[in-house]
Amino acid sequence: MITKTFIAKMPVYKITHKTKYTYNSPARECINQIMLYPIQDKVQKIMSHKISISTNPQIETFIDYFGNTIGLFSIVHPHQELMIISDVEIIASARDLPEDKETASLQWDQLASFRQQYPYVDFLQSESFGKTKDFLLFANSVFDIHETPFKNALNFSTYIFEHFEYKKGITSIETSVEEIWRLKAGVCQDFAHLLLLILRSIGIPSRYVSGYICPKNNEFRGVGATHAWVEAFVPNIGWIGLDPTNNCIANERHIRLAVGRNFSDCTPVKGTYKGPSDHLLEVSVSINNNEMEMIEEIKNENLVAYSTNNQPEKTSGNSYRIFMEQMQQQQ
Repeated sequence: MITKTFIAKMPVYKITHKTKYTYNSPARECINQIMLYPIQDKVQKIMSHKISISTNPQIETFIDYFGNTIGLFSIVHPHQELMIISDVEIIASARDLPEDKETASLQWDQLASFRQQYPYVDFLQSESFGKTKDFLLFANSVFDIHETPFKNALNFSTYIFEHFEYKKGITSIETSVEEIWRLKAGVCQDFAHLLLLILRSIGIPSRYVSGYICPKNNEFRGVGATHAWVEAFVPNIGWIGLDPTNNCIANERHIRLAVGRNFSDCTPVKGTYKGPSDHLLEVSVSINNNEMEMIEEIKNENLVAYSTNNQPEKTSGNSYRIFMEQMQQQQ
């Protein structure tokens, strides 16, 4: 009875993530990398997982520097459609809410000692950001050295939620943090990148998280192909997920796929191919936990591979990789 009661309290999610490319004419020599393997640890237990790909190519997997599972596959022969389907059943258990048991000054001292230590050094590097006067005023008004790192991280996450508009279509994967700050708007990956920069600038190791968000009644912002949030490292507690898009601590309804320094470390699908630049992309995610089902809107758009002059290209190489990253952008 104890085991049954324990399991009953854990959400069991069935997630289907579909990515489909349809080309105007045959594509060939397609080489792709997929990051569609949920993290498995003490709070995420994978019950079953199957990845299906058009023409059934062999998938080679490996573990990357950050501990993520990555799959690689290639399709050499001509094809006009590429379908990637990930079906996973996963049990998610609630994480204990953190308690700050040590003084703020001691925790800040501990963080200072981590600056040159593995693995924290990788999560303290920030992209360049020309800090404007209003940004500095904001940072000084929110940051409080007398509060713990966790409390400061929560305050900054709340600030982004309250002062930035959630708005699709005005940013892309190439949008800089300066532009996000100026727009005061964006989607989940933008808010995650902004929070990363802020937390790293005050000495809190922080990493980007890619995954799924599982609402019961669509009460969360950021429902899309994938979701993004931040994990901050707090002394004596560990990595804590913060979702600035929804102003909450990431818990059992946040399913993690991958972690890294930024979005480029966690891109769900990317690769290269030879063939037409014009093609149709469709992405959908359905989530079911036997009590509710959420099916994301399929994104149907006639798309052109990214190029600096916005003109279609006869073939695509690295530009397609950039395009894939843009199209797989978190919401």
